[in-house]
Order: sequence, then C-alpha cells, then structure tokens
Amino acid sequence: MDEENGNGKAAGVPPVSGGEALISMKNIWKTYQMGTEELHALRDVSFEVKRNEYLAIIGPSGSGKSTLMNLIGCLDSPTKGEYWINGHLVSDMTDDELARIRNKEIGFVFQTFNLLARATALHNVELPLIYAGMRAGERHDQAQAALASVELGDRVMHRPNELSGGQRQRVAIARALVNHPSILLADEPTGALDSKTSIEIMHLFEKLHEEGNTIILVTHERDIAARAHRVITIRDGLIEKDERLK
Repeated sequence: MDEENGNGKAAGVPPVSGGEALISMKNIWKTYQMGTEELHALRDVSFEVKRNEYLAIIGPSGSGKSTLMNLIGCLDSPTKGEYWINGHLVSDMTDDELARIRNKEIGFVFQTFNLLARATALHNVELPLIYAGMRAGERHDQAQAALASVELGDRVMHRPNELSGGQRQRVAIARALVNHPSILLADEPTGALDSKTSIEIMHLFEKLHEEGNTIILVTHERDIAARAHRVITIRDGLIEKDERLK
C-alpha cells in the first residue's frame, strides 16, 4: 500500500491546492513532434469539475477528446499547463507518482470491458484491491458489495463468457468502483452494447451519480452524452462548447 504522510496523503505528491474543484485543468496543451512539425492535440484547454458532477466529453475522431481523457486519467502528462486532481498537482508528477494517484483517485470503465476471461466476476472486481495490498477477507467483502451495487450480487461466481455484454460491463463498473475512487472515468462505455443494453447501462450511471459519484463520460454519441448533466464539446483540440443540461 502507498506510504502516507502526516496529513493522510500519499507520500511524494505535491501539496494540496486551495481550490474547491475536484478537477482543475488550467491552460493545458498537449503537443506531439511529427518530424519537423508540431501537432497540437490540445490547445490551451481550461475547465473545472466539481464533486458529484456528471460530465460528458464529446467530439469527433481526431478532436482531442481521447487525448484529454488520457490526461484526466493520469495515463499521460500535458506538455504545458497545470492539472490538479483532488488537491494534487499531477501535471508535474513522475510516472510512479502518476500510477499511485491513478490507482487511488480514478476508476476506469472501458468499451471492451477488459475482464480476465478465466476469472470469476468476484475475482475480476477484487483485482484493484489485490494491487492495493488489501487482506483477502476484506477485499472479498468489498468486491461483493461493489457487485451488489451494480445489481450483480447473484452473479459473483460467473465468468465473463457466462455473462451478457451488459452484465460484463456491470462487472467492469463494479471493478472501477471497488476502490471508492474520486472519479469514475468511462471511455465509450456503451460502444460494444446494443441499444437496449446501452440504455440500461446509462440508467446505472445515473443511479451511481445520484449516490454521490463523480462521473466523466467520454463518447462520440450525442444521445449518450445528452444523458449527462453537463457536456463539453471538443473540436480541433479546443473546447468548442461547455453547456449544462440539468
């Protein structure tokens, strides 16, 4: 488990910011060197996300939304600008520090589920707790509770090939939630599902939001984005629109 300092924060991370936002992106640039040319995937992007917001990020292919998702998820670092998450300045962190913040603060949900094929639903959900060093009995109980929260309490011993697509995505959501992260970050979570199952999964996200979770949904589907309470539209590496729906 991560060492902690006297303030209860993970050791080796920058001091806490005074802002109230859970996420704060300030003048973020992401630039790639392509031979002699520079490609600006993100250009001077700034926004904040408060606790318990339900935000969708939408944009066409090549707009920069995937780059932005990777930065939010601490999978990459900006070329310029400041990124704060839950009081930590992550834009200046090393890879090891980013990994600690990523494991503690962010629960990921992927389009392709990313489940271990031979493991039960329970074991798949336990994985983040194993990496965190939690004792077997405690992580077993916590994983069962997470599966119950996504209405799969009666499927804990089923393997992915014994579950429907929607049930597999629920297992993935339970795994994302099991560590009680600050943010649930979902990348095209309905992309591999049919329309009926997509609606069911979006109803689940609404339920999780009502229970107090902060959700950031990355999608190219406008009808899926419209189920969030706020939508940021990305185009050509810039925020084209930031609108509150509810």
